[in-house]
Amino acid sequence: MDGDIPENANEHCPGSQSETAGTSDSCAGCPNQGACATAPKGPDPDLVDIAERMATVKHKILVCSCKGGVGKSTFSAQLSFALAGMDHRVGLMDLDICGPSLPKMLGLEGNRIHQSNYGWSPVYVDNNLGVVSISFMHSEPDDVPAAWRGPKKNNLIKTFLKQVHWGEIDFLVIDTPPGTSDEHLTIVQSLLGTGIDGAIIVTTPQEVSMADVRKGVTFCRMSNVPVLGVVENMSGLSQPLSEFKFMKLMKDTGSSVDVTQDMISCIRENAPELLDDVFACSQVFESSGGGAERMCKEMGVPFLGKVPLDPQLGRAAERGKSCFEADKCSVSAPALKRIIEKVVASIKMKEDLSGVEQKASPLIGSARRQ
Repeated sequence: MDGDIPENANEHCPGSQSETAGTSDSCAGCPNQGACATAPKGPDPDLVDIAERMATVKHKILVCSCKGGVGKSTFSAQLSFALAGMDHRVGLMDLDICGPSLPKMLGLEGNRIHQSNYGWSPVYVDNNLGVVSISFMHSEPDDVPAAWRGPKKNNLIKTFLKQVHWGEIDFLVIDTPPGTSDEHLTIVQSLLGTGIDGAIIVTTPQEVSMADVRKGVTFCRMSNVPVLGVVENMSGLSQPLSEFKFMKLMKDTGSSVDVTQDMISCIRENAPELLDDVFACSQVFESSGGGAERMCKEMGVPFLGKVPLDPQLGRAAERGKSCFEADKCSVSAPALKRIIEKVVASIKMKEDLSGVEQKASPLIGSARRQ
């Protein structure tokens, strides 16, 4: 991308910030025409205030997916837990205004944002992990929707960026809603001048998900946001045999009977080692087309790895806990750890290559600053 001209733009593109963007003769047939025509034009007066706030934020990561229900917020929560567990100072911003789920996934339901002389204070899980969400401002009952139009959403996002006092933090993780609409345009346009390290795009293995996720990759390219990589979430059910519930189908009635105790007793008597070492796996979603890994090769973006569908991870999210505690998520936690280490290493490598001066603590294994 040259200035504000997308790399896939037509010849003689006037630029996405031009008054004629999306409407000039040279825009006809351009894949970006609709986005350019509806995007706000000219300098944004809020950008100066946003830049001042973001000056204390070292790295910014967007977590995106054009598809809903792929586990994007679960990934954002566990990414934040993991980075905080590496002794980084972490902020997590929930941009899903109509369906905020991060407060529950971090055990923060019922909390409220407080104002100080420095601005809005995040709600803290720990002293190095703060969270901001509309849920902390919404005084209505949980079943009352935030039925907001685009301008009101955009104003809240900018208010988060201008008013939340994160202090000196290493990472700001931004969890975005499904799609490529108002929230995405606002956050990208507001932060591009301050530097976005990149986007992590989450998908599930089946084509019905990836058909939409490809649009997310294209959106990042159009917006000049680097793609840090794609995560294939819910990549097959994987669960210890000892945690399964066994049911016997009664063909005459169509009902089922729980025979779990009989099965476990039989295994324990005849092959007890299976209860400790064997995991049962099943491909829940169709992935014969090669899944996210093949999509990444076709689109030329990094493939970060696969995270199995792990019931223990679901329980951790419901309880607002880190999947890395107590070794309960024995299937998903190692996969997430490998992916997160790749992301951190990629950011560090880009930082080193750009010649940016390192702060006192390195990205990996830094001691917590007091």
